[in-house]
Amino acid sequence: MLSISDLSYSVDGRPLIVGASARIPTGHKVGLVGRNGSGKTTLFRLIRGELALEGGSITLPSRARIGGVAQEVPSSATSLLDTVLEADTERAGLMAEAESASDPARIAEIQARLADIDAWSAEGRASAILKGLGFTHEEMLRPCSDFSGGWRMRVALAGVLFAQPDLLLLDEPTNYLDLEGALWLESYLAKYPRTVIVISHDRGLLNRAVGAILHLDEQKLTLYQGGYDTFARTRAEQRAVLVAESKKQDARRAHLQAFVDRFKAKASKARQAQSRVKMLEKMQPITAPAEAAKHVFTFPVPEELSPPIIAMEGVSVGYDQTVILRRLNLRIDQDDRIALLGRNGEGKSTLSKLLADKLAPMGGEMVRSNKLRVGYFAQHQVDELHLDETPIQHIRRLRPTEGEPRLRARLAGFGLMADQAETVVGRLSGGQKARLSLLLATIEAPHLLILDEPTNHLDIESREALVEALTAYTGAVILVSHDMHLLSLVADRLWLVKDGGVAPYQDDLDSYRKLLLSDSPEKAAKARERKQPEKKKATREQLQALRSEVRKCEQRVEKLEEMREKLSKKLADPALYEDARRGELETWNRKYAEVMDAVDKAEALWMKASEAHDKAKE
Repeated sequence: MLSISDLSYSVDGRPLIVGASARIPTGHKVGLVGRNGSGKTTLFRLIRGELALEGGSITLPSRARIGGVAQEVPSSATSLLDTVLEADTERAGLMAEAESASDPARIAEIQARLADIDAWSAEGRASAILKGLGFTHEEMLRPCSDFSGGWRMRVALAGVLFAQPDLLLLDEPTNYLDLEGALWLESYLAKYPRTVIVISHDRGLLNRAVGAILHLDEQKLTLYQGGYDTFARTRAEQRAVLVAESKKQDARRAHLQAFVDRFKAKASKARQAQSRVKMLEKMQPITAPAEAAKHVFTFPVPEELSPPIIAMEGVSVGYDQTVILRRLNLRIDQDDRIALLGRNGEGKSTLSKLLADKLAPMGGEMVRSNKLRVGYFAQHQVDELHLDETPIQHIRRLRPTEGEPRLRARLAGFGLMADQAETVVGRLSGGQKARLSLLLATIEAPHLLILDEPTNHLDIESREALVEALTAYTGAVILVSHDMHLLSLVADRLWLVKDGGVAPYQDDLDSYRKLLLSDSPEKAAKARERKQPEKKKATREQLQALRSEVRKCEQRVEKLEEMREKLSKKLADPALYEDARRGELETWNRKYAEVMDAVDKAEALWMKASEAHDKAKE
């Protein structure tokens, strides 16, 4: 069991953790959550013993091994497979000793211990982990120096998973993984035989891979049973109760204080006034937990272009003379929300670069709207920001004629306030850098926005804000992401990039998840096809008509809701309830009832249109 008791720690004189306690039973899987800067990574360093405690204690079972991914594997000539095998230092040491040992008793001890730790199946286990994280068998045999930093981070993660420490500490492990790797890691952690604590902003992982949430908030630790959604509901309920109790207490305090103020000077009431003063002094303030900071993304609105904005017929694309994707017959309209699915290396990034006009077609016909503007965000662009410049200098380079107030307003629209605007990029957090990159990608009000892993380094509140912004955005969106929550809320079309081609994926994301996690994806796909009767697909024109009907219904509901709000405000006027205005009150009540009836009917039509559209897409 991991026991944290009355823990305290400060950074530069600022208390970060004060009197925090928690107990995590052996074998439990726990998600560590909290606002950016609350001290999650610092807590990991305290558990590992890298920082000295200022107060309290952290205890673990004797000889418990702690493991985590501190940094990427260094560039070397050692193969990926051997690098992972070396991560289990006990096995590596025993194997080396076995080659030179001469004492029969010691040789027997070594062989017995190697059998105990299942050393002979180690290569197979290491290969399975590397495969799950996206490496092919050929890549496993190549040296680490052949791979970029992001891929070496995957090797570092593979190493710690292979070593199977008694306490596994993972800090944002999905940041360098694609969707397939993230789903594999979820499944692996759920079955991991020892204790796991993971810092993550991935709601899917926090709902499926862990059984409890450890919340670091206001310098304290609280353990909640269940996944993230259960935790979020519990916190919302707790906040609602505390807000109500706080309001009651404020009313009670005001009542007592009014009595004291009124009667403290009167001799006949002095004793009662003094009694109430003591009651006020004894009253412990009830403080509702602070709401999460409101994060925003404000995308500029592009003008509407005639459909399609991009059309391809028989297009092929690749690098130099190597064709990666061929026979592409695709069309994108300005109201499309498309998620690109496909295993690593199948060509998702290649397609994204083709759409962004960063790669030219090698064959076929590709037509773009004359006025088309494309915004492109890829995770590597965050690393290409000028570290010695401030955010305001970055956007001033793109908008040299705009005034200072307008430039600052643009930054504020992406959650970068006055302090961050003047801070050099090198000192900004990963989330703040991502926000700046998103601002730079959308500053031209693109008609097509391509986002390749946009949620890395964004906390949960920022991810929710990004979902809201993309839902309201009036341009087309192409998404590549390992965040299933983001994909499920934003994308209404799925394209599968596979075997050198791109085709609509007819199933939903949950089916795709099951497909990726199945032992035999091809077999699972064929079995599903056998079970499902063949349906006649709706034409694109039919889908557009149904989508148009859904949007008309949405607009109708919105207008009626606005009318309902106005009537509610009117009916909230106390003067309307005076005897002299009874007739007028009845009129407004009748109008309100009519609007509510219209809202119900409009919502029913909206649901019917949405169901028809969803069925047509299947």
